[in-house]
Amino acid sequence: MRQRTAKAMAQPKGAVASSAAKGAAEPRSSLGDRLRYRFDNSMSRGTPALIAWLSVVTLLLILLFTVIVSLFNLRQGESYDGVGGFFREMAQSLFHALDPGTIGGDADSPWRFLLTMLVLTIAGLFIVSALIGVIAAGIDTKLADLRRGRSIVLEKDHTVILGWSDSIFTIVRELTIANESRRKPVIVILADRDKVDMEDELRAKVDDFRGTRVICRNGSPMDIDDLRLSSHTTARSVILLAPQESEDPDSEVIKTLLALTHAGPDGPRIVAEIRNPTNLEAARLVGADRTVLLDIRETVAKLVVQTSRQSGAAAVYTELFDYGGDEIYFLEEHNLDGMTYGEVQLGFEQATVIGVIADGVPKLNPTADTVIAGHTLIVVAEDDSVLQGDPDSTVQPDLSQLGTGGGQADHPTQALLIGWNERAPIVLREMDKYAPAGSTITVLTSFDVRNVPQLSNLQVTVAPGATTDRGTLEAHVRPDLDQVLVLCYSDDLEPQAADARTLVTLLHVRDILSRFDSATPVVSEMLDDRNRVLAQVAHVDDVVVSGEIVSLLVTQLSEDHRLEAVFDQLLGDQGSEIYLRPAEWYVEPGAEVTYATIIAGASRRNETALGYKSAALAEGEASFGVRVNPPKSETFQVLPGDRVVVLADD
Repeated sequence: MRQRTAKAMAQPKGAVASSAAKGAAEPRSSLGDRLRYRFDNSMSRGTPALIAWLSVVTLLLILLFTVIVSLFNLRQGESYDGVGGFFREMAQSLFHALDPGTIGGDADSPWRFLLTMLVLTIAGLFIVSALIGVIAAGIDTKLADLRRGRSIVLEKDHTVILGWSDSIFTIVRELTIANESRRKPVIVILADRDKVDMEDELRAKVDDFRGTRVICRNGSPMDIDDLRLSSHTTARSVILLAPQESEDPDSEVIKTLLALTHAGPDGPRIVAEIRNPTNLEAARLVGADRTVLLDIRETVAKLVVQTSRQSGAAAVYTELFDYGGDEIYFLEEHNLDGMTYGEVQLGFEQATVIGVIADGVPKLNPTADTVIAGHTLIVVAEDDSVLQGDPDSTVQPDLSQLGTGGGQADHPTQALLIGWNERAPIVLREMDKYAPAGSTITVLTSFDVRNVPQLSNLQVTVAPGATTDRGTLEAHVRPDLDQVLVLCYSDDLEPQAADARTLVTLLHVRDILSRFDSATPVVSEMLDDRNRVLAQVAHVDDVVVSGEIVSLLVTQLSEDHRLEAVFDQLLGDQGSEIYLRPAEWYVEPGAEVTYATIIAGASRRNETALGYKSAALAEGEASFGVRVNPPKSETFQVLPGDRVVVLADD
């Protein structure tokens, strides 16, 4: 004893304090603490654990009162004997605990029994009330989980859309049209937004889902675990949207591509939006062969340039890119081998052949003497259901009505570009590819001009000024202009404010040109499709809605990746492009001819006819008087100013 005391006294004071603190910090391990700890753990398991505890309490309660009634013979002659009687008494106690009305049947029983059952009934009321509350809370929690959209989607052959932007409504609308021929089609949307909010917005902005089920899930597309909720590995295609509110949307797109390809190179085809062309190469390294990348800036800029060169071109591109009218399909199985391309163009009543795929390479507008030998045909039709392998057109062209007109020599042009944004440098570069040497363009803008490119054929003059000011516009809008382009200030203003300023500019420009009695085509870029109708008041020749066009292309590419090469040719400066040329070049002016005759006239010039534009059609349903892929037997009265929509090399 003395030794232990001495040893304790020999310890340093700090060691003693540390030992005391350690002992004070150690948790007590009494039976009550352990039971309380286990009870807390069971309660943390949620609604099932609460129901289990209430069941245990109920069982103990009826056991207690059954023993009391049996032990003290409270029924006085009505007790149940034996084991069977005990369990029958338990059943009676359970009825008293769960149903307060049961005690009404005990009016003739002794008062001690009645008092005991009254206590049991009151205790049962507390238990039943607690049980109802627990079940209600559990249901609310489950509904909240369902509203969050965190359950995995068990679908196959569906379309997955990752991310959220304003273009999603156009994409969903187009997909529902494309899915009309499919059985039980499904679209799954995974975005870092509230599930209910997504569903409400879709119902408000998409009029008719046409039998397509749209399933929304909440989660980040960049997270591998969240990505599994969409079942993207069993999907038919995946559409990856560039987030609008992100400071670096391309980085998020590339990271999502990494998550999509994490499981390996095999999987559904992917269509991804890229906003900055400098990120295309990095995205290609990640996406490999299964990914189609759409450069938003370049695509919109190319379309603006193509439509600015000729009035009505935007209506043709929109018709080909959406599913509302006629679009591009591929006819692989046919009985046309041995026929020439010129003969095949007249073969189908409801479809227009515009090219072939030979050795996996698409070629638009091949020469008329090209022999069809196992080639896949590129056709324009209202739906793939009208495509068939055998020719069905019986209309023969009237070769005596073919026109004798010719082209015009190129001359330097003068253009006016009003507005500036990140797509403007690409617009200038694309215009330079088509402009004859010595052409000029004036850039009139209210904001700073950035990154003006060095051009070969176009001489660029920058003129700062208020683009909504009448005096400023009158100084630059002249009757000798060959084209006027109006770009929105998407870099400096909000979408609605940018479109509002564009609309004011268009009203002034059209009014100034009308005073000169000038036919100068005016092409405008819009951000919101709802403002397209307002732009028609200004009598704009063409309106390019950047977000809508990109959405249409994304939807088409998600359905068939072969369209990528076709769209590149339609929008690029290499190969055949869309032109609207005078009708008298192809058929005699004033004559009434079938569309088959117009096709023959175009074929004679090594061109492919796509449609017809006439002022007489402008009063109907055709946009800007343009009719794409009319039947071969339909007749047209060739009037002054009519145009034929063709694919031509130049």
